[in-house]
Amino acid sequence: MAHPLFIETLRLFNGQLSNVRFHNERMYRTQLHHFEEVDITDLASVIVVPQEFTLGLFKCRVTYGHGIERIEFEPYHPRTIQSLRLIEVNDIEYSFKYQNRSDLNTLSSQKGEADDVLIIKHGNVTDTSYANIVFWDGQQWTTPSTFLLAGTQRAHLLEQGTIVEKKIRAEDLPKYVSARIINSMLDFEVTPAIPMSSIR
Repeated sequence: MAHPLFIETLRLFNGQLSNVRFHNERMYRTQLHHFEEVDITDLASVIVVPQEFTLGLFKCRVTYGHGIERIEFEPYHPRTIQSLRLIEVNDIEYSFKYQNRSDLNTLSSQKGEADDVLIIKHGNVTDTSYANIVFWDGQQWTTPSTFLLAGTQRAHLLEQGTIVEKKIRAEDLPKYVSARIINSMLDFEVTPAIPMSSIR
């Protein structure tokens, strides 16, 4: 039986990879769960950045199974997310960053006039179709403890103390002022805030 393939997407800015330790840790956890006799890989050692990708912002996409299958680079242009549609799906699972995103893509296609969906599972707020999310209550940025995927930027911000985590129910959303999406490619400090009135 063929094993699935997985992805690590790293932010590459002016030749420097971001949050490599968190990507290494997630890759190792993923391999440990799916394979036997797993070696620890240091992505900083195996990713060789071509000269043409050393100036500017790029996405480094690592496809792997038991070992690394491909390393690709492409320019990154962030999506503009200003509105989210709440969608409840109780059987969604995305604990690992699979190459196959068909279930998430199906949900994203239900966004209607919004820019993306915010997935509610058993009444709990989780993630958007491609990113974790944080909410601002006027004092603190909070991310749901009921996430689908343990994002690397999420882990970095939690370790820094920039954000905290707790369970957020769908009925808790009106308590917040705004939201931001977070993933490995986005700079948290400059990511636009989404007003809560645009999440419904």
